[in-house]
Amino acid sequence: MSSLLEAVRAGRTAEVVSLLDGMTDAERRSFFPELRALRKELRSDQWNAASRRAYPALHAAGAACQTGAAAVASWLAAADMRWSQASPGLLIHLLGDRETDWLVDVTHRLAQRPESARVPYELLAGLVRLSGGPVPTTQAYVHGWVEHIGGGWELGNTVLDRLRKDPHLAPLVAAAFETEDIGGRWAWTYGEGPDSWAEALARLTDEGALDRGATVDACVARLLRGGSAADQRSFLGVLKSLALTRDEERERIADWLALASDGMSVVAAHAQSVLGALALDGDLAPSRLTEMSGAVLFRTEKKLVRAQLVLLGKALARDPSAAAELLPAAAQAFGHEDSDVQDRALKLVERHAKKADTGPLREELAVASEQLIPVLRARAARTLGVPAASWTPDYEEVLPPPPQPVRLAPAPETAAELGEEVGALLASGGGVTEFERTLDGLVRHTYRDKGALLEALAPVVSQRWWDPSGPERILPSQDYFSNGHRGIGSTEDGIDLLLATLRGGLLTATLHSAVQQGARTHECVHSALSRAFDARLWEVAYRIRTDPLPFLLSTPTWSTGLLEPDELVARLDTYRRLRVRVSPADFAQALLRVRRADRSVAAAAAEDAAALGTAEGTRLAAWLTSDGPTLPTDRRRTSGARILVECGELPELQENFPEEFRPLGRPVSVFKERWYCHHWTQDIRQHWPALLPERRELVAVRMLRDISALAVEDSRGAAAVLPLLAEAGGAAGEAVHLCLAYGLGARHPEDRLAAVDALLVLAARGQLDPARLGADLGQLVRRGAVKPLRLAESTRTAAATGANATIWGVLRHALPVLLADLATEGAVASGRGLGELVGVAAECAERSGARGEIPHLAQAADRRGSSRLVTQARRLRDTLAEERAA
Repeated sequence: MSSLLEAVRAGRTAEVVSLLDGMTDAERRSFFPELRALRKELRSDQWNAASRRAYPALHAAGAACQTGAAAVASWLAAADMRWSQASPGLLIHLLGDRETDWLVDVTHRLAQRPESARVPYELLAGLVRLSGGPVPTTQAYVHGWVEHIGGGWELGNTVLDRLRKDPHLAPLVAAAFETEDIGGRWAWTYGEGPDSWAEALARLTDEGALDRGATVDACVARLLRGGSAADQRSFLGVLKSLALTRDEERERIADWLALASDGMSVVAAHAQSVLGALALDGDLAPSRLTEMSGAVLFRTEKKLVRAQLVLLGKALARDPSAAAELLPAAAQAFGHEDSDVQDRALKLVERHAKKADTGPLREELAVASEQLIPVLRARAARTLGVPAASWTPDYEEVLPPPPQPVRLAPAPETAAELGEEVGALLASGGGVTEFERTLDGLVRHTYRDKGALLEALAPVVSQRWWDPSGPERILPSQDYFSNGHRGIGSTEDGIDLLLATLRGGLLTATLHSAVQQGARTHECVHSALSRAFDARLWEVAYRIRTDPLPFLLSTPTWSTGLLEPDELVARLDTYRRLRVRVSPADFAQALLRVRRADRSVAAAAAEDAAALGTAEGTRLAAWLTSDGPTLPTDRRRTSGARILVECGELPELQENFPEEFRPLGRPVSVFKERWYCHHWTQDIRQHWPALLPERRELVAVRMLRDISALAVEDSRGAAAVLPLLAEAGGAAGEAVHLCLAYGLGARHPEDRLAAVDALLVLAARGQLDPARLGADLGQLVRRGAVKPLRLAESTRTAAATGANATIWGVLRHALPVLLADLATEGAVASGRGLGELVGVAAECAERSGARGEIPHLAQAADRRGSSRLVTQARRLRDTLAEERAA
């Protein structure tokens, strides 16, 4: 071993530098093969003590012993040495004797590396100083420069002082205006104030160190380009600090118009204020103000819209002759989705109506007024002196067609096809359809040719973490599946269980124990569902090992989990002919899935089942001819802000069912059940409605606490099951409607959208009880479990699909509960949120032609003031009392 390599291994960096300084280029190159071999050796375990000790010296020596610029740059930025590099000063010392052009090349190659390469800015800046070449303007270099300038606070000087001393100030500032994600770094270092980047750049511009015209143009161009909120706020801060003169603002009218139209809210507000000042000073033509209004008045930010209407009012007062252009501009707000904005726009037109002194102008305003809500439309007709537009009370509810169940395709015919589907299911997950087809396919192909199946599954199994022959093995499958981990938390766990069984990773005794003893997980409110789901999978795994089944009896016919009775009879007949022993859990799941709602079909299938002459046929016949799925008795309980449901016992689900299925018929108690458990993944929950496809209330009552957490605790994801519950069969009772109510008040938009989908499905199927849902929502909002603003967003989304009458039917029963507190001057839900909710109700009433009275609405409408709640209450009251046109 050479003395250089020995010093590198020992991490004696000073000795390495001394040895390299005494070598010629040729001598250095001769050592590089040894250094490369050492790097390969250390890479196998780069986190042990020997590697961490050697890496800084190796990093320095490898850079010094190569002559190609590309090779040196690649070595310096290597990922394996990223966390144990030589110091920048040391590297600059070793490379300092290279030619200028070579140093420039290395510098720019390193600067082009992504920030994730973690090339130190001090190294790049030192190489720039050493070479005297042009400064790089890549994103990595500019970000490093910004952090270097902003990170010198411990030196006591300011950002301005450090920027003044920078020899590359102009090109780097110009590059910063073109670099993404720079504003957040400015704000992070010094934020706002006299020592901020914005103030420093403005001072440097005033001093002449930066060209003012170029800086202003670059700043405006960056705002026009858009980007992250942090960037937009930072560059807006620079623009404000530059304090543009009126001439500079006038030169950029087109830019302000574009920013007011499409800029981020805070940027648009600044552009609006600049244009407003120009308009009131006579520097903005009415045509340009009209153009601006056409864009701003349809923005969603109400503050901007109100400011634009105020600006139009001031412009009309300043120049009445512009009424022919500006009044139609204001009337564009008649089509705004917010009725308060419509009201403001109408008041502006009313105030200046006398200036509309020509017939064509009044006609134009009258046409625009047809976009107003009915109450305002009549007022506009009186103001303009034109006949009120006729209103047709006919309304047709438009509900999306309910999704139709999809028939499951047969299991894959070949083992190769099944292997591909297993891999896809494990890679991306799947719903009931994909899981059940895959499960049935594994059972069928094990029965036909287990060897061919194992061969087809080999590429999939080799990638599983539990496979003893795999490169990434963490735990042997035997330990994982036997040491108390029998709760199957996902479909992936279920497929892994079967694959491990096929692969020989589980003992027969382990499988037999799981089948005989059941799950050994902690009991919780979900246990009845999870134990039934798990029991079938453990039983299938046991039969795969001991007595393979030709196919499963419980594979559903439809995507909802329903199984057609004639199909189950045919499967039992095949079992009889093949003399196959029926698996208890598989048969129990088949009984729970078999369709009994159609009594005539069930009765016909019962006759065929009885004719089989088997115990299972007789059991199926009795099940099909018994009373249809019934609901247990239930009662409401409260827990904090929540309203929950308890249910009683169902003996029919306990008699003649395996032990692991009997909890499905046992009572559910709010205060005795354990709510927190290991069933936290959403993947497994989508399968629970398919366990009981004609008894969704039994599933909903066990998931109600989880779904209530969406609104009460701001959790995420549990609402994904709501559309499945809506598509399932059986009565939609207390639990289903409460689940839906909590989903509509969920914290996260995707959960609210899932609840809206479920509401529309129930409504389209004729299974929604608007009075029950409305009363539930009223109580939940009143208790603080559901926030009214979230509920307003959900109901507005549902109404936008065309379900105005449905949503009105819900809200007309929710609002009296909330408005009652106003009548008694008691505590009331958030005024802003409640006002939005009343506004949604008013929109639905207007569109559906609803009439009548709402308890306590008159008292809310008669309150003083112009709050959102009061104005929307008046709107709803007037709508409900409006006379219908003939």
